[in-house]
Amino acid sequence: MPEVLLDPTFRSDGGGRPGGRPYCEFHDLGRLEYARALALQTNMVERRKRGEIPDQLLILEHPHVVTMGRNGHMENVLASPEILQRAGIELHSTDRGGDVTYHGPGQIVGYPIFDLREWKRDVIAYVRALEQVLIEALAEFGISGGRQPDATGVWVEGAKVAAIGVHISRWVTSHGFALNLDTDLDYFKYIVPCGLTQPVTSLRALDCDASRAAVTKSVAAAFGRVFERDVRSAKMEKE
Repeated sequence: MPEVLLDPTFRSDGGGRPGGRPYCEFHDLGRLEYARALALQTNMVERRKRGEIPDQLLILEHPHVVTMGRNGHMENVLASPEILQRAGIELHSTDRGGDVTYHGPGQIVGYPIFDLREWKRDVIAYVRALEQVLIEALAEFGISGGRQPDATGVWVEGAKVAAIGVHISRWVTSHGFALNLDTDLDYFKYIVPCGLTQPVTSLRALDCDASRAAVTKSVAAAFGRVFERDVRSAKMEKE
């Protein structure tokens, strides 16, 4: 398991500590509105491009929101804006890949701000690696997650437990994944998730009672293994 250390001092050359592996700062931000999280990612992407910060892994959850990817189709939003508003669901267009998805309480949402020039300059390999992170994290709780042909994400017995959609600008990533922990799955009725008709599921629906803290820790550790980074916990003030 990779180290989890406090408050690292960043080296501008992007490396880790002397003689060690590169590192990634891990931030658990709790609940954060989608627009604020998007602005935070945009800022951190630009800082990562300039070499001002190391790779980042942001973990959080959103209030109820439906997001439309750049390849999305509005017909996959099954409710009008008025109905979504009455249900307390925001609607946002984004620059990530993929179609429409839902975020809300009970999800573990991960946004890696990751410079692929220091890993692999391969978008498909990056997406497959994110899937592997989640597959390995689920395995720690006895859940056998896997891939499905011609579909991005992680699946358990034909139901989608995690969605993935990313954006890459000059090889620096943003957006990421959403893992359903104890999400209210009824909210998915407002959309066709990722444009697919297969069902969605959650860890709770799969009879897993793991806590958010335990699953988050497992995801961070798996991220470190898959991407060969030391994952270090860091503090961030939410403005």
